[in-house]
Amino acid sequence: MEILSSYNLIIGASVIVVLSFWFNGISKKTNIPSVLMLIVLGVLINIGLGFFVSEDIDFGETLGGSLEILGTVGLIMIVLEAALELELKKEKTIPILKSMAIALIGLVGSAWVAALILYQLVDGMTMQSAWLYATPLSILSSAIIIPSVGGLEDFKKEFHIYESTFSDIFGIMMFYFLAGGLNPAEDGGVVGFSINLVLTIVIAVVASYAIILVFQRIKSQAKLFLLIAVLLLLYAIGKQMHLSSLIIILIFGLIIKNINLFFPGKTKIFLEEERMHQMYHELHIITLETAFIVRTFFFVIFGITIVLSSLLSLKVTLISVLIIASIYAIRWVILRVFIGKDMLPQLFIAPRGLITVLLFYAIPAQAEVAGFESGILLFVIIATSLVMTWAMIKDKRKMGTLLDEIDEEVLLRNEAEDALNEHSEVSRGIETAEPEVLENPETDGGISMEDMDIEGELPND
Repeated sequence: MEILSSYNLIIGASVIVVLSFWFNGISKKTNIPSVLMLIVLGVLINIGLGFFVSEDIDFGETLGGSLEILGTVGLIMIVLEAALELELKKEKTIPILKSMAIALIGLVGSAWVAALILYQLVDGMTMQSAWLYATPLSILSSAIIIPSVGGLEDFKKEFHIYESTFSDIFGIMMFYFLAGGLNPAEDGGVVGFSINLVLTIVIAVVASYAIILVFQRIKSQAKLFLLIAVLLLLYAIGKQMHLSSLIIILIFGLIIKNINLFFPGKTKIFLEEERMHQMYHELHIITLETAFIVRTFFFVIFGITIVLSSLLSLKVTLISVLIIASIYAIRWVILRVFIGKDMLPQLFIAPRGLITVLLFYAIPAQAEVAGFESGILLFVIIATSLVMTWAMIKDKRKMGTLLDEIDEEVLLRNEAEDALNEHSEVSRGIETAEPEVLENPETDGGISMEDMDIEGELPND
């Protein structure tokens, strides 16, 4: 176990962060999601450890707890990061509502079809358990989407940020609503769920205003991690109270981003705007950095815990392919209705990732089915990420072709303008040649003012 000494772990962690930063650079140039590279890195680490560690280690059991903690913190940071990007304006009301509808319908539709597939093809699967297993497989991964869509047009990029964020929130709420149905003491039905949702929103708004008013008056420079700690505390307490805690994080981020909207008119007297802008800027940076670190280690650890042999099963492949096909078929119908024909590359940007894994590990023991192969989870995550990669690369080439055509048109236009300007200058030179003869009497027999015997005044008529 010398290979797992503290110094070696520090070296390993540092190398992973450096590689993750490098993967991000590769991702921006190639549109291959860095998440895939991190998972592959985790798989390679697992294989490498097999050569150096003589003991048999069950990484799934050993790292399962850390994976859940990292996933929870990463989820909070990713949602907060997304909320800090969402600008609420009147003209964005329709895009936001449209993204919300697409996310909700896509989630429920995909979960319903996936549940039917699992119920029919997995031994021992009940319909209630099938819905619990299908829900994580139906949630879009904002952890993959948000860093990957930066190169798209602004309205498409905003659509994906809104949609993936809403999909995360609705998916988590739906999962815990279904999980609550397994425990009659916690199951309040639709009415109880609605009350829970309203209560969560009220607590989120009150807590957000309180945090803003208190933290803007803290003069200490080291307060941002205190703020993160408070948000984590609110999230954990909310989960203990069976609230939809992610909404607290989302609403706080929205208020910070759109501070003037939530403090209208005379209420601005309670704000110290300069400190609030500084607080937003610093929070945005620390959220990006923390989300990057947590996302890095989450997917590397997930790669380490993967059992590759589970991908070799024909049954796993069949179930996975059917679920993936249903995802894109349902998505095509929804986008065709809400967006129209211009649905590329949006149609294929539907990867599964962090929340899928996180909720899979959160399935209650009484709903677990021994016949469900974890390879289905891995197959769907990898396949949807690869499909997104292909679509993004294809779209990038298309954009590159359009830009080349535009550049060629601009070049031809500039050449035509240069030729026209050159022709105009030549013409202007010919037109100005005769007056120059008058000013130069010594050339070509020109006539001077002295020869004309004019003193500078015209004679009176």
